[in-house]
Amino acid sequence: MLKECLSEKKVLILDGALATELEKRGCNINDTLWSAKILAEQPEKIQRVHYDYYAVGADIGISSSYQATVCGFEQKGYTKQQAKELIKNSIRLLKRARTNYWENEGEKSGRIYPIAAASIGPYGAYLSDGSEYTGKYLISYNGLVEFHRERMILLEEEGTDIFACETIPSLEEAKAILMAMETISTPCWISFSCKDEKHVCDGTPIKECAIFLQQQPKVEAIGVNCTPPEYIEGLIREIRCVSNKPIVVYGNSGEVYDAKEKIWTGAPCGYGYSQWAPKWYEAGANIIGGCCRTGPEDIKKIKQWSLTL
Repeated sequence: MLKECLSEKKVLILDGALATELEKRGCNINDTLWSAKILAEQPEKIQRVHYDYYAVGADIGISSSYQATVCGFEQKGYTKQQAKELIKNSIRLLKRARTNYWENEGEKSGRIYPIAAASIGPYGAYLSDGSEYTGKYLISYNGLVEFHRERMILLEEEGTDIFACETIPSLEEAKAILMAMETISTPCWISFSCKDEKHVCDGTPIKECAIFLQQQPKVEAIGVNCTPPEYIEGLIREIRCVSNKPIVVYGNSGEVYDAKEKIWTGAPCGYGYSQWAPKWYEAGANIIGGCCRTGPEDIKKIKQWSLTL
């Protein structure tokens, strides 16, 4: 899917942060469910954010399922069936936003038909303790496989185009995700959270991760997200020297997340977020968007830059 789209365009534009936009629109997401909380409370706001990202130029939208898990919802008092429906609704909302955008604006724009990607966050996102930035979990490998498989089956049933396996802190968890996909036909991209210009968060060289993923037929792209933007150019070069697959990147604004208080601190990197896009493209990235603390205006600017290629 991604290769076919990239045969028509030099770069695909990914959307930006969901939680950041929901907060701007009055949602309280200071909760262990994070933005998945809004799936139950105000799903129409999630759909509107998706629509707005497509409208400013995103070729790929990502669903609100990053922190949506059956066990997470059950811990909040929802039944198993209610939890499953909420997870399924995350991709329904994204696809509905895409359809509405396409019928209202997109079909006459000359753009490619946008992609709907189902977010698969790491196990640490469900724990809501910051461990998605360390990969240090108290769960067996088989337990990790089953954790990911349950949600992926639900999302595939709703017809997602591709899985966005994102903010993955370790090669081990990437391998568990691929093991979970043995009975799943939908392809994926795998995007790592990283600690510096050469290593994913648990310390594994990203080059080692890319070498492994290069050989995996279900992996359509390899990348980096939820990482300070100043690290990303180096990480792209590490991936590109061992892989010819598309590279997807979507960094944070440069602020720092406090996992205990569930707030962002510090200031953005001081370099307009969209200004990183040309550097990342030159380094070898093919799919570019934004992660935490980015918004539609950033994606609009990246889209405008892409039109000059």
